[in-house]
Amino acid sequence: MSETPETDTPKEARAAEAAAIRRRWITLGEILAVLAVGISALTLYLNWADKKDQRAEKAAESRKASGRAAILVLNADSVKDDRIALKTTDPDQVVQSQTILFPRALGIAPVDTTGDPRIEADWFSDALKTARAKAKLPDDSVGDERLPVAITTRFVVGGDTHENIALYDIGYGVAGRWIAGHSLSLRGLSRVETLKPDSAQARVDARWARLSGK
Repeated sequence: MSETPETDTPKEARAAEAAAIRRRWITLGEILAVLAVGISALTLYLNWADKKDQRAEKAAESRKASGRAAILVLNADSVKDDRIALKTTDPDQVVQSQTILFPRALGIAPVDTTGDPRIEADWFSDALKTARAKAKLPDDSVGDERLPVAITTRFVVGGDTHENIALYDIGYGVAGRWIAGHSLSLRGLSRVETLKPDSAQARVDARWARLSGK
């Protein structure tokens, strides 16, 4: 007589099914945990990459701002016959000192100023009139005459110190007087170009030679 295979009782079957469900939940939980770790790691990476980009952008903006701050342009704040008061186009730039370099043809030494950016006719008027006479330039003008100078400006902006060297033209006029001689009146200032320290004098001399016809 053959034996019939044993079958699980309903109770045992339910227990086995419950165990299988628990194993599936454990497996699903492990998957969710792995996904959570992966999402967290991705979030951290994205945050790091975003902050890195922000730091790079801020650094680039800072470099651009520093570059802009180092660019200096001088304008005439006020003009009198014998004096031009200078100011920077950027109000955040504070001039500390300046050195004004003249053409060698005038035979005068550079002029230094401190804390009061300006150009005074007394610095060069006699020498300029003599140089004009040697160059056989007209005794009188209508105010369109130009004297090239190199101006080295040391200034502070945002707590940082900068130095700028540029070629400028001093506008002036000469009026002849039969008894009193000639008088010189300052008209204004215009920027020509940025200069390098080792070529400043040569550029000033070359421009004077061209303007004076020599």
